[in-house]
Amino acid sequence: MIDSGTVTATLSDGIATVRFAHPKGNSLPGALLANLADAVRTAGQDPNVRVIVLRSEGPGAFCAGASFDEFKAIADPQAGKKFFMGFATLILAMIRCPKFIVTRVQGKAVGGAVGLIAASDYVLATDKAAVRLSELAVGIGPFIVGPVIQRKIGYGAFTALAVDADWRDARWAEQHSLYASVHNDTDALDNAVDTLANRLSASNPEAMALLKANFWEGTDSWDDLLSSRATMTGTLVLSDFTKRMLAER
Repeated sequence: MIDSGTVTATLSDGIATVRFAHPKGNSLPGALLANLADAVRTAGQDPNVRVIVLRSEGPGAFCAGASFDEFKAIADPQAGKKFFMGFATLILAMIRCPKFIVTRVQGKAVGGAVGLIAASDYVLATDKAAVRLSELAVGIGPFIVGPVIQRKIGYGAFTALAVDADWRDARWAEQHSLYASVHNDTDALDNAVDTLANRLSASNPEAMALLKANFWEGTDSWDDLLSSRATMTGTLVLSDFTKRMLAER
């Protein structure tokens, strides 16, 4: 049975902290994606919440992306689309949430995790937080996360990241606007996250909501766009090439 991981949410002084964890590098099976989307929507609708902090557990990877165990279990295009719609649903929940989402990235981020980072409003990281779009290496492509990453870092940087499927260090991510700031260790990272979250919790909620709506203006058509991308990916994951690549991992 595929481990579904955990999602917890706590509230203190107007700051909702949403934490996720999975024993395999904080990877993202479908159930965890659904629970994360629910937690973001719930925090977004809570009048006591003024800012959301998104983070994963542990000192290692921020997130290893999609669950390979669940990848391998996909048996038909419908199941494939359902799995990849988990990423689409979470991205849409994040960009449409009326509260700022501040994301803490303590380690490496792969594949779908880069989409979560791009869908955040402000991201702080350590210098160990390298990023990689690994999808092409396993025979698919970053179709679901592509629109939000391209919007955040630009066409040229996105195509480079998608085509060579190689690691980019945290400073590259900072230079290309995935990260707002990079810190030398987790203590410095946590201090910066806490300082920003407390400042935002004391800011005008109406102003922040309007500013966020401006950030994501022009994404109204993304429901249809990401649904079509999920259909595409859900079919491609069943190809002989992808099955062979997954079997080797």
